[in-house]
Amino acid sequence: MSGVHASQQDVDIDLGGLFGAIWRNRMRVLLATAAFAGLAFVGASLVTPTYKSEARLLIETREPAFTTGTDRSPGREPPVLDELGIVSQVQLLKSADLIKQVARNMKLYELEEFDPTARPSALSDLLVLVGIKKNPLELAPEERVLKEFNEKLVVYQVEKSRVIGIEFSSKDPRLAAEIPNEMAKVYMSLQSGAKLDTNSEATRWLEPEIANLREKVREAEQKVAEYRAQADLLPTGENATFAVKQLNDISTELARVRGERANAEARAESVRTVLQAGGAPDTLPDVVGSQMIQRLKESESQIQGQISDLSTSLLDGHPRLKGLRSQLEGIRGQIKAETRKILSSLENEAKTARFRETQLVQQLNTLKADTARAGEDEVGLKALEREATAQRQLLETYLARYREATSRTGSNSTPADARVISAAVEPTEVAFPKVLPITLVGGLAGFALSAIAILLAELFSGRALKPVGGAVALPARRETVEPEAEAVPVQPGRRKAARPLSDAGALRDLHAPARSLLSGIEEEEELVEEGASPAIVAAAEEEGDFSIPAVARHIVDNNISVAISVSPSGDRGSTAAVMLARRIAGEHRKTILIDLTGSACPTRLMAHSLHAPGITDLLVGDAAFADIIHGDRLSGAHIVPRGNANIKRAMRGIDRLSMVIDSLSDAYDTVIVECGPAEVEGVRRLTRDAGTDIILSIPGAEEDEIVALIGAFGEAGYSEIVLMTGESAEPPRHPGRKAAA
Repeated sequence: MSGVHASQQDVDIDLGGLFGAIWRNRMRVLLATAAFAGLAFVGASLVTPTYKSEARLLIETREPAFTTGTDRSPGREPPVLDELGIVSQVQLLKSADLIKQVARNMKLYELEEFDPTARPSALSDLLVLVGIKKNPLELAPEERVLKEFNEKLVVYQVEKSRVIGIEFSSKDPRLAAEIPNEMAKVYMSLQSGAKLDTNSEATRWLEPEIANLREKVREAEQKVAEYRAQADLLPTGENATFAVKQLNDISTELARVRGERANAEARAESVRTVLQAGGAPDTLPDVVGSQMIQRLKESESQIQGQISDLSTSLLDGHPRLKGLRSQLEGIRGQIKAETRKILSSLENEAKTARFRETQLVQQLNTLKADTARAGEDEVGLKALEREATAQRQLLETYLARYREATSRTGSNSTPADARVISAAVEPTEVAFPKVLPITLVGGLAGFALSAIAILLAELFSGRALKPVGGAVALPARRETVEPEAEAVPVQPGRRKAARPLSDAGALRDLHAPARSLLSGIEEEEELVEEGASPAIVAAAEEEGDFSIPAVARHIVDNNISVAISVSPSGDRGSTAAVMLARRIAGEHRKTILIDLTGSACPTRLMAHSLHAPGITDLLVGDAAFADIIHGDRLSGAHIVPRGNANIKRAMRGIDRLSMVIDSLSDAYDTVIVECGPAEVEGVRRLTRDAGTDIILSIPGAEEDEIVALIGAFGEAGYSEIVLMTGESAEPPRHPGRKAAA
């Protein structure tokens, strides 16, 4: 801080002084610890010991064996209790009626532990006599036990299970074990009795209901029979009536007759066609199948055989040959006559089939009308049948439940829906008080209270406070220093905010002894006197100059993830930024450089092609995120080139650039954004806060321009400003390999 505000210097807490004060008063701390531990031990020893025991119940649906046989259908499986059901059982175990039953069974009201009001003190008797207090002995013994019993009882559900724990604490270890077991016994007895009462009530309710249902079923079935007789809906099979059956039969017969008619007509037509064409009728199946035709064909064959035999020995005009030929003609005439008879027979058969078809169609039309009427009558019949079926099913259900309830009631076989899976046993260890843990806690409490008292005394007295940075001061080499250029204390390992420099002329004068910022500053004291950025001091402490290795070491050691590089000298500064990125990549850190320069100098030096897609292509949407990242030609660093898109179009999406930088900082250890000779306002649009590191790459830059940039960035609130001259104070390292220490 400056001397103007020396009277209001900030202070900090001296942690070393606080711990030293505790060490100086260690005897007091030990005495307080021992005193508290002793008091805790004595108090725990005087408390009457309490014992705890626990029984556990598993809540599950239990049924007697004779009710889980063949009559148990899958749909009638007993429901399993859900979370709310288990909680309800926990409340039942804590109910007053159950506790009273347990107290009555075990006669707990006779024990002073559970009924302290049974032996009232003199003061209590006096208050009762005056009328201020109600006489507790007027209450029933079980009522007086309730309060004490509830204070000692804990009933809970084991997490994510259907198990209920019953925990009880008592001064008597025997009672601590017997009471949970008795509670489980009474609980299961109440459950069994409740189920027995339920079965008895169900039996009494079902008896009149079953009698009433039987009468309703009889009436419903009688109505069905009467309606069926009146509507002539006699059943002939499954889901069929007489009219429907008759309609089906006639339909089948009609189809058969139509088939026969078609067959007869086709056969007659084929015979007629052969006769008209003068063909041989013996090729037709109906003609060949005729017995008469077959005999005539045999005679014809014999005569032809005789003619053939005689033709070899007799002349054509022989009377015997003439007679045989005359017989042959007669037989062929008989065959034609017999064929015509067959044709007439087939035509008559077709006429008979058509006549039969006409009759069946008439009958079918009549039955259709009857079936339509029967269908309307079936609507009412089905309604009556549904009613009768519903009543019958309800009756069967009631009868099954009645038989089940009667069997359970008669045999008293109604187990509770719970069973003991862990009975309480008599405890052998005291549940409370635990003397050793209480003593240790008392000792820790004494130690903590005494230490806190000492710390508060040190803080309120001011002995534990120290001025901030007041202990370190660097010697000044200049004989006279103006108040604005007062030495700034620097603590090793911490980075201080750079102080804005408003007077460029004063800064130029301050830099005169050191010749120039471009040539490097040799001593740390001069840097502090001249008001340079503490970030520069940190780099100078390690490397002794503002060279690229010094800035790279500063970035690596401070694990800087994002740095904005501004090069007022143009391409010379951008070249230094490229060398910085390669240097950091040689330290085995994932490094990427984003080229935002107008000349695309980093792209020319690092990318394989000047026309590779880059940041402008991403901002205008012409390239994907993965397409703009390229490897460096000479090192393990990566480069995001300037791109090929129109600069004006890319500037419309400049607000997205900060998101791009954030995304790259998640994937890379160091992100360097080379902006070239940029203005402060342009840099501000790239950063989300003023805490981003600014690197001024100043090789070849004018001193006035450097001073103006430092002042502008300081006035804009940027406190982390590092200068980089581009000069190296040590031999250059090979790209991709870390230099030897």
